[in-house]
Amino acid sequence: MAAGIKYIFQKEVFDALDERIISVCNVSKFLKRKKSSYLCIVSTTKPSVLVSVCQIKQYDKGAYKKKRSWALEEIKCIDGRNDATDTHDFDMIVDKPYRWFAANLHERQNFISVLWKQINRHCAVGVRAEFKNVPKQWLSEGSAEEKADGKFSNRDGAEHGDDEDLEGFENEEFHALTEKEEMNLIKLISECDYAISNAELFMEDLSHNLLQLDGANIQCVLASEKQVNMLMVRIEQAINEAEKVEKRLDAYDEILCHVRDTMEKMGEKNQMIEIANTNNVRLHQELEKVVLQLDLPHTHQLALTDTDLTPKGLSAAIAAGKALQMAMNSDIDPTLLQLTAVQDQRKRFEKWKAKFSQTISRHLNNLFIHLGNLGDSQGLHANELSLPKHQHVHKELFAFLELMHWMKSMDRKAYDALIKVYNASLSKVYDRDIRTFFENAKQMLSVKRVNSREDLHNSAMSNKLKLGAQSNKQPAQPYGIIGVNREQWSTGAEPAERQRFDSILEKVLAELEPIALSEQHFCIAFFQLDVISPTGRNTQTTLDATSNELPAQKDERDSTIHIPQRRLDRQINEEVRKMMGELFANLEAELNSFILSFEKLDSYYSLYVLVRLTQHVMSAQDAQSFLSMTFASALVHVKRSFDKFMQIQLQSVEDAKLPKRSKCGLLPYVENFEEFATTAEGIFKKTERRNDLDKWYIKLVEAIFERIPIHAAEHSKTPHQVVKMENYHRMHSSLSQLKVQVLEPLRKEAKTRYNDAQRAYVTKYFGRPLEKLNQFFEGVQARVQQGVKDTEISYQMAYSKQELRKVISLYPAREVKKGLEQLYKKVEKHLCDEENLLQVVWRAMQQEFITQYNSLEQWIQRCYAGSMISLEFTIKDILDFFSEIAQSH
Repeated sequence: MAAGIKYIFQKEVFDALDERIISVCNVSKFLKRKKSSYLCIVSTTKPSVLVSVCQIKQYDKGAYKKKRSWALEEIKCIDGRNDATDTHDFDMIVDKPYRWFAANLHERQNFISVLWKQINRHCAVGVRAEFKNVPKQWLSEGSAEEKADGKFSNRDGAEHGDDEDLEGFENEEFHALTEKEEMNLIKLISECDYAISNAELFMEDLSHNLLQLDGANIQCVLASEKQVNMLMVRIEQAINEAEKVEKRLDAYDEILCHVRDTMEKMGEKNQMIEIANTNNVRLHQELEKVVLQLDLPHTHQLALTDTDLTPKGLSAAIAAGKALQMAMNSDIDPTLLQLTAVQDQRKRFEKWKAKFSQTISRHLNNLFIHLGNLGDSQGLHANELSLPKHQHVHKELFAFLELMHWMKSMDRKAYDALIKVYNASLSKVYDRDIRTFFENAKQMLSVKRVNSREDLHNSAMSNKLKLGAQSNKQPAQPYGIIGVNREQWSTGAEPAERQRFDSILEKVLAELEPIALSEQHFCIAFFQLDVISPTGRNTQTTLDATSNELPAQKDERDSTIHIPQRRLDRQINEEVRKMMGELFANLEAELNSFILSFEKLDSYYSLYVLVRLTQHVMSAQDAQSFLSMTFASALVHVKRSFDKFMQIQLQSVEDAKLPKRSKCGLLPYVENFEEFATTAEGIFKKTERRNDLDKWYIKLVEAIFERIPIHAAEHSKTPHQVVKMENYHRMHSSLSQLKVQVLEPLRKEAKTRYNDAQRAYVTKYFGRPLEKLNQFFEGVQARVQQGVKDTEISYQMAYSKQELRKVISLYPAREVKKGLEQLYKKVEKHLCDEENLLQVVWRAMQQEFITQYNSLEQWIQRCYAGSMISLEFTIKDILDFFSEIAQSH
């Protein structure tokens, strides 16, 4: 096939191009095997040898044409894909990879070998293609495939006439004559001397000899017919014997098959016997396990039916309950539960459980009621501020701890009923104790408040009469409202009373904490409130058991619902708080009532309560405990009261009214702010609630700063500059004494506003005492700005030296001092006595007068130098005037 294709390609394609085909391979694309083509290695003959690889494809009408061609230098790599010789595909990488599938393995091997040889022969070392995944024996000069190819080419006769043909001819397969054949050939030629001169005669002689030899062979065959017949008979006998051997072998095979089947049946029987034995052993083990789990000793049975809960028989009852619980919660296969004996035993367990549970419930129910009634005889002493500690109740009940746990696991309905009885019995005790406790606390505060009032009865009576007289006209305002005049405040608590309230409040909270925590810890331990679900088979009852359970230990039969840890904690805390809320039902209400009763007397009490409650909430060991949540709830109400009180303070600043007097003086909220801030600082200093106070500080001070200018403008008798100056001065003084970090920017702002108000007042009321003289030099300054030289000013008619002397003569020292005395009286009339700002303002006016005097002197020296003109008084005279006026008043 390959030879015919090479011949056709040579005649139809390459002869016209003066090219000679060396190797051909029928290929197709790797994924398109139906469309085949041919890869050919060809070389030119003239003028020089150029070898290339081309693809030949058959087009319409059966014509073969070149599709593409590549020079040997363009080929980069030949990849055989696999070292095995039976691989059909290979890759030829030129400008892109071409993956081919060779239809014939021999053609693939020949193509790759010839291509390797041509590349090594015609390409330089640096540009030779890489051959990989190709058997090494193909890549050699004397490979068998090349020899075979050369032989085939010579037979076709298409490759004679050049050095390639000669190489192919030399590589043709050659068989040397043996010595005998050589001797016979020499003898034959020597007998026929005419073999060279008369070849036809020699051929005839050879044909004649051949016919004679054929005849002799036929006669020989005919002569050996008898021997052939004997050989055939022997062959038939051998066949018969072989058939006999095969029959006997078949019989043996049947016997062996029967033995094999017998042995297999025996093996199956042995296996079944082993399985039966194993099943019997496992059944025996399971039955023993079931019997052991469901067996309850007779002593436990007696303890369950005839329960003795006295100290003498309590331990036996607890042991019997644990044994019954273990037996009823034993892990038994569901199929074994269908056994009649198992069902009967479980029925007995149910009867014993009901009897045992009924006995425990009745005993604990009576015990709870008895302990609740017993607590009635142990009330609080009227004069003691302390809560009774019911440790005797906990101690007596603690002996039944395990039985209560058993009730929760085995009879949840009876367990819930016992909790209700316990809550109902003990809640009455705690309600009475808490109510009496808070009444004693109120009474202690009230007694001490009355005593302290009686000590100041004489001085307070006059104030009350005064307030009573005023109250007919205007109702008294709550104590400590900074936007209201102090005369309108109602009677408030003294600082000593507030300190006493703070100490008693601390004692109240400190007494509540151990009682509530003690009861909470007892309830958690006694009623097992930290247990998730103690009922149900294979149930993990504690949080630790749930969290530590390994997945490998879980049974597919386990019906427990596992809940995330956070949800479990929240559920447990809710159950604890619910029970504690029933026991201490009136605690939050009594605490709020206690706090509210004193907040009505004095709003400053809310500040003390806010600080104390916050301290107890923050220092609680268990933030989720009932007492912490109760304190936190009360703290919310207190915080609202505090915010309400501060909002009232803020609103009072906005609603403040101006004092009805000739001198405005300090506004009410400015005057009262210092006392309010001092009291608040004493309460909140270095506490956790400091930030709350600081936030209100900023709001209050900002509101005060906003209202001061508004109220200053509303006062008709006092200049608004004076009102702002005095009030900002007091605010700056108060903020400086407080030394609160968050108010530092506002303190600086108060200083700035005070200075601005003082400067505005001095500017307006001091004015220019030497008014005409100032006007004169204003004109001088205007001329200078217009371009008149300083030395030429005195030549101006209106600004001559004579005019200047006239103006100076209007302000003798005596008149100046008289004007300053009138100004001092006006300033003294404007300023109030509380702030003592008269001398400060007077010094500011003095400085302003000196500044104006220096300015006038400079203009005189500048424009009238050498004229011997000066004012009739000096700076020393001015200082003396101001000093004498201040001392005289």
